[in-house]
Formats: sequence, structure tokens, C-alpha cells
Amino acid sequence: MSISTVLAELAASAPVVRAPGPVIGGRIVAYDGLTLEAAGIDLAVGTVCAVGPAGVAAEVIGFRDRRSVLMGLAALGPLLPGGAVMPLRGEARASVGAALLGRVIDGGGRLLDGGPPLPRMAKVPLEPPVGNPLAKTGITAVLDVGVRAINALLTLGRGQRVGIMAGSGVGKSVLLGQIARFTAADIVVVALIGERGREIADFLERQVGDAARARTVVVAVPADDAPLLRVRGVMRAHAIAEWFRGQGEDVVLIVDSLTRVAHAQREIGLALGEAAGARGYPSSAIALLPRLVERAGNDAVSGGSITAIYTVLADGDDMNDPVVDAARGVLDGHIVLSRAEAQSGIYPAIDLAASISRVMTDIASPAHRAAATRFRRAHRLVEDNRDLVLMGAYSPGADRDLDAAMAARGVMDAFRCQAADERVDFATSIALLGDVL
Repeated sequence: MSISTVLAELAASAPVVRAPGPVIGGRIVAYDGLTLEAAGIDLAVGTVCAVGPAGVAAEVIGFRDRRSVLMGLAALGPLLPGGAVMPLRGEARASVGAALLGRVIDGGGRLLDGGPPLPRMAKVPLEPPVGNPLAKTGITAVLDVGVRAINALLTLGRGQRVGIMAGSGVGKSVLLGQIARFTAADIVVVALIGERGREIADFLERQVGDAARARTVVVAVPADDAPLLRVRGVMRAHAIAEWFRGQGEDVVLIVDSLTRVAHAQREIGLALGEAAGARGYPSSAIALLPRLVERAGNDAVSGGSITAIYTVLADGDDMNDPVVDAARGVLDGHIVLSRAEAQSGIYPAIDLAASISRVMTDIASPAHRAAATRFRRAHRLVEDNRDLVLMGAYSPGADRDLDAAMAARGVMDAFRCQAADERVDFATSIALLGDVL
């Protein structure tokens, strides 16, 4: 065999190593501390890129003058004109699966609890296409949340979307913890968006507790994370809840808070040059709320459900805030926490007159509705005439209904109060309501 034949055979059997193809990238041409513009790169909105020498992740959020506008998913650090912008991946997706139960992740899906790595799981879009509204069934079943005042007077249904409107320091976190621990549901998904880091750890340790952690998935995005990551965090929580619902599970989704999600979207919208509306909110910030809320509900195919509890912060107890007002319009009910009730020692500090469950008339029995109506009327009589009675301007016997309400005031207040570690199931709540008046 000639040497040329040997060389030919060796060449034929050698592995072929192909040079990598060209990498499409762009260059930084503008940066204002919040957003940057890149030229020479054409990518879809939502694409994640590596920016600058450190390769910090940034997401394409829009276009301006044939340039891509990006916002960092973390602090971008020092950047130089002409710095590289390299695409990493396309549409953002969320890892979903039963392995998430008991774990704490951030807005990007990274573990925060220091536990073992997550296994490979299925991935779904953070925001799926708008579904057919007829694929969702009506609300027909009562949801037992373990809180006497809500079970009896503001009955919630499985698949309902409800808001908890509250200022600061009126017991919102304690009430959320009770709902997370006591609700009769298969899965609980908690999204803590824009909270201080200390409050996140405190909520997990004191309000959720070890007993409920096994069925709970927590998505925690502290206040110092990037606005995009806060919006991604709430989207990720919804995607996880939707996957469990698709498995036929009854899910309770708790988002604290919807207001801080709107704040994050406000920062993004203003950075893109949107016109500011009421209280500085651009239209995209308010439009985000129904996009989130409509993802909850009952699934006609799997039989699963998502009951969504959204907290809405009322700065300065202002119930006319644009986010509060928009949330009232798209939710199936709202529970208002009152500072006056909290100062009177009533916890949970629910303002019955300002609160409503829009599905209660459809799911409560006639006897239950009648008892709740009597309670609310008596409570309203006491509140409306409190000053008159305190001044001594009312003479007992002048109004029989008011006399009965005043006589039952102590019992009604005791009924509305509930210790943070006390669970009262739905049947017991209704039985106690019937005994009050």
C-alpha cells in the first residue's frame, strides 16, 4: 500500500471539526442609567442579551429609531460606548413541575433557599397567548379560607379573583399568612414582589410556617431588583400556578403586591417614553392588571382552578389611587382593611361596609345569605349611630333595630376577631354566624 493511499484513508476517517458560524451581535450607542440602545442588532421584544464586558443580562423592551432598547435584569454596572450586546436566548420561559413545591425562587427562576439544585423540568412561556374565555367555567363551589369573617360574611368561591386593599400596618401580612396556611387548596403559589428582603424572610418563617411549606411555591423578588425582574416574577408565579391548574389541582395564588408590580411597569413604560397619566402611571402599567387577573379562574378541561388573592396598597389609605380603582374594576370582589378597625383591636381589620364578594350570592345558601345580611345591617346601624349614642343623644327604645344591634355589638366584634394561629372552617363559621343575632 502506497503512502498516498494510507494518507487518504486517514484523512477520510478523521473527525470533521466545523468552524462556528458568525455570531450576530450589536454595539451600545446610548445609555441613560436605566435603559440602553444598541445598533446593529434586530431582535424580538423579550429577547435576553449579554451586555458589556461583564455579560450582564438585559432584555429587549422596545425599539427607537431602528435601534433596540434594552433594560437590565440586574445592575448593568460600568458600560462603555461601543460595548458588545450579544443575544443569549429568545422568549423568556418558566420551569414548572412538582419539584418546585417547598422551594423559593427569584424572578429569573434561580433558587434562593440554598437547597439542592432543581431537576430538569418542563418549560412554559411566562405569558401564554390569550385563551378562549369560554374555556373557563363559572364559580360554583365555596372556598374555605379558614378565616371566620371571610367565610361567613365575604364568602369566596373556588376560582375567584379578589383584592385585599390596605394601607401599611393594618395586618395585611398576617391575613395573607392565615390564607396561605388555612385555605383548603392543593397548591399555594406566593409571589412576593417588591418587598424588603427582611420582610420576605419574616413572611416565610412566621406567616407561612413549616407545615404549609410542603405545598407552597414562593417567588420572591425584593424591592432592589430590577423593574423587569419584578414583572417577570409575577408572570412566573402565574405560569407556575397555571401549570398546576392544568394538572387538575386547586391552586391559591397570592400576589403581594399588585401595586408594586404596577410600579415596576411604570418604570419600564416611562423609560420607553410613554406619556404619564394619573399619578404618573402610563397606560401600560394599568393595562398590565387585567392581563394578570384574567389568567386566574377555573379550567373546564382539567377541572383545576386558580383562586387569586392580590394585595393592593392604598398609600395614605387613599382608596381612589389609580391602581386601587383599576383593580376594583377587574376583580370579583375586594376586602378592605381599615386602620380604624385595627386601632380598635379588631383583627383581621376588615371594613365590612367597604368590602364585597361578588360571587357570594351565587354560592351561599339562602339561609347563609340572610344571616350575613342581618349581621351587616346590624353592624352598619352601630357604626352609623356610634357618635349619637356616645353623646347621649339617643334614648333606648326609640329604635328597636338599633337597640338589638347595640346589645349584640360585643358579640359581633368577637365574631370578627380571630387569632393569627386559629383556624375556623367554613361549616363552623356559618354555625357561629347563625348564633350571633
